[in-house]
Amino acid sequence: MAENYYDILGVDKTATDAEIKKAYRKLAVKYHPDKNPGDKQAEERFKKVSEAYAVLSDPEKKQQYDQFGESGFHQRYSQEDIFRGADMGDIFKEFGFGGDIFSQLFGNAGGAGCGSRGCYGGGSPFQQPFGQQRQQPVKGRDYVMQLNIPLRQAVLGGERPLSFRHEGGSETLQVRIPAGVESGKKLRIAGKGAASPNGGPNGDLLLEITVDPDPVFRREGNDLHVQVRVPYTTACLGGSATVPTMEGDKRIKVPAGTGNGSKIRLRGHGVPAHGKHPKGDLYAQIMVEVPKNLSAKQKELLEQLREHGL
Repeated sequence: MAENYYDILGVDKTATDAEIKKAYRKLAVKYHPDKNPGDKQAEERFKKVSEAYAVLSDPEKKQQYDQFGESGFHQRYSQEDIFRGADMGDIFKEFGFGGDIFSQLFGNAGGAGCGSRGCYGGGSPFQQPFGQQRQQPVKGRDYVMQLNIPLRQAVLGGERPLSFRHEGGSETLQVRIPAGVESGKKLRIAGKGAASPNGGPNGDLLLEITVDPDPVFRREGNDLHVQVRVPYTTACLGGSATVPTMEGDKRIKVPAGTGNGSKIRLRGHGVPAHGKHPKGDLYAQIMVEVPKNLSAKQKELLEQLREHGL
């Protein structure tokens, strides 16, 4: 079984950003090529811990890695994507090694640029020996599109067709929506971006998710909220009510004396578990209906109730 990024750095999945950075700093110093000249095993280990840190130190990449696992993550992210924007400059400065460490490590291959905020563009930073520079194929640019989805699909996940235009014409594909996705998240469709200008891989298609409001449900984190209307008599005497859920209607008990606005929790009927997020709950907010039009008999009965202090 292949090592995962957490094993490589020797941290738990619950490790904080500071703990992840501390673990990488320790291992990077230990296996740094300048401290292990000619040691290919140390060099390979240094590459692995650097790749692990590039993913786990980036909130979006880490979330994708936790959600899709080792194989699923690497289907969506190339090694170039992994190191794009990796913030390792400050850590390398702490090592005290001479020279431009980024040039030594990454060779500025394929037009890639490296600075204090990390490396970007170009090919894989570890495709060539340290200190050498060789032109590498450049990955095509990414396309970015906004994708609106209904709340129900954002909660439950599923597939939907997507048509888009690009330099080569138009294309329609099926997009898998992961359960629990929220507005602002990005889905990466590998290889559906622009073609490379010099024979490299295509760019990717990035879908920026916007979840449309729902007329029935409202989402707060991993919980869902819905309003349920009950008659005044049910609120006073107790009874039952029908609550809509993502899986279908459910009957619940309404305790006697339930006040207007009270909430009844349906455990496990919220957003499904995804990544590190546990399954959410559904909260049914009880809204007591006060009739506007009363029959003569209803008025008579209510008058009798009022005489008895209700």
